[in-house]
Amino acid sequence: MKNSLQLLINVVLALAVAVLFYLYLAGKPAQPVRQPAAVATTTDSASVATADAEEEETAVPVAAAPADTNKVGYVESGKLLEGYQGMKDARKRLEAKARGWEAQNKKLVTGFQTAVQQYQQKAESMTPEQRATTEQQLQQRQMQVAQGQEKLQQEAQEEEAKITQQALERANKQIERYGKQHGYRLILLSGGGGIGYARKDLDVTTPVLKFLNDEYRSKK
Repeated sequence: MKNSLQLLINVVLALAVAVLFYLYLAGKPAQPVRQPAAVATTTDSASVATADAEEEETAVPVAAAPADTNKVGYVESGKLLEGYQGMKDARKRLEAKARGWEAQNKKLVTGFQTAVQQYQQKAESMTPEQRATTEQQLQQRQMQVAQGQEKLQQEAQEEEAKITQQALERANKQIERYGKQHGYRLILLSGGGGIGYARKDLDVTTPVLKFLNDEYRSKK
């Protein structure tokens, strides 16, 4: 009887550790920003023109760069994500939610542990039938705890993906806008294995990051 109860406790605690491990890592750096589309020229498609029209409704007017420029640059994706205020705020929101998930998980585990302790205190005075019934109830509760933890983990994963994606989409959109306004035909992203070598004078991480943060703060 004690071995079966100890096994129940160990299983629940193992699940709790797994969930907490995920929750504490919920604020980890997001995946690298996807490579933005090539900068539009005079021969760009109609879909790009439509996107530009939507952008103009909220964007601050900036003089367009010459269409025949051949400027190329790259940004360091790690620095960009670490320094982008939009991503910092996204992580803060995720960390706040993670504390709530952690509290829910703790409540599940603590409630089960309390039920086990109460059973252990009363087991000696119980009849064999009562002990069997209580152990069955504890097994059912253990399954409920596991299901609750699985639900919390799924919720955490979905929320992380949602919050991170929103921040990345905004960053991608503004990188493309920066490229158009500053005459770049192409802006690459380093850090993802796509650039083996590049001259440092092509590194536009700092101005792009400033552009992103200025835009983000202006819209808050």
